[in-house]
Order: sequence, then structure tokens, then C-alpha cells
Amino acid sequence: MSFEWDFIRANTAVASPPLVPEIRLHLATAVTPLWQATEATLQQTQLPPPYWAFAWAGGQALARHLLDHPALVASRRVLDFGAGGGIVAIAAAKAGARVVAAECDRFAVAAIALNAALNGVTVAVEAGDVLADAGRWDAALAGDMCYERPLAERLVSWLAAQARDGALVLLGDPGRAYLPASGLTALTRYWVPTPLELEDREVRETTVWRLTA
Repeated sequence: MSFEWDFIRANTAVASPPLVPEIRLHLATAVTPLWQATEATLQQTQLPPPYWAFAWAGGQALARHLLDHPALVASRRVLDFGAGGGIVAIAAAKAGARVVAAECDRFAVAAIALNAALNGVTVAVEAGDVLADAGRWDAALAGDMCYERPLAERLVSWLAAQARDGALVLLGDPGRAYLPASGLTALTRYWVPTPLELEDREVRETTVWRLTA
């Protein structure tokens, strides 16, 4: 993984997201240069954006909520799905959880390791398809994952099954198109600063939801 670590260190800067100053992450300062560097490194084109290098609004809101309410996950076995750079997983670990971050992107896996070390916490990583596993979690977290229909539908179905089995299921979402229309209880809302390179506005109202079933 040393190659990925070197790439991340060379193409990002350590900074704290605006809503979560307690957490430090390796973040990109701009989308296009990092995207181009990733394509050049992998010798591939039309790759998806390097999602792991940005603190998305849903993840920031969910991380903020966990830090403000650590009892939600303290001492619990927690899954952070689509962890990206690990902001939610790190917040859960800081709150006292035993955390597994589910992430298939090799650079994201490396970023999670770097960012966890930067924040002095332990986060395990699962690179397989956790949605194909019926294993039970005490809590399941997803920050900003309802942006694409096939993924959102599969994820929400899996999360609902976790909720029916008694897990705490929390979603951080800034109004993505495929957020489920029912089964949600709003816990809190934040106004999260967002760069225009990533979003269509400079601030997004972002809600932390509990999925009930």
C-alpha cells in the first residue's frame, strides 16, 4: 500500500473539514488535478471522481452528529458503508466504537489508513461486498450515499434489514435524488459549506436521518 500512500501524500493536503474541525484528513484542494493525476497513475480514462479525497456534506453532518452524541455508538460494533476518506468512521472511532469501514477503492482504503493514523484511532477496512453479507451490526452508517439509483436501492434495502434486526442505522444526506421517501426520522440538520467544484451551491442543508425499517 506504500504506493497509494505516497500518491495521496503528494496530491492532497492535510486539513480539517469546516463542520468537523476535530478531524484532520488528507484532502484534495481541487477536483480536476487530482482526477487527472489518478487517471495518469492508473493509465485509465473516464474513472469516477476520487470521492475519497473530499469531505462530502452528508459525511460531515453524520460525523458531527456522532462526535456530539458519542453514546449512540460507544462500545458498539459499527459499519461505515462507502467510507471514502474515512471521516464518518473516524468520528465513530473517536466516539468509542469498534469500526469497520467498507470501501472498495484502493486509494480510499489507503486514505482511510492514513487518516485514521493522523487522528490516532483504529479503523478496520473491509474491501469486499458487505451488501452481499447478511452479518449483523450494532450500528450501520452511510454518509452521502444516495446519489445513484442502483447503489442507493441496494444499500437502503440492506440497511432496512439491519434496522429490522435491531441495528441503529444513520444516514447523512444533503438532499440527494435517491434518498428513500419513507422510513426515515430526522435527527438533526446542519448547514455545510460546499465547494462549487463539487456542488451546485456554496452551502447545503444536510440532514442526519435514522432509518427505522
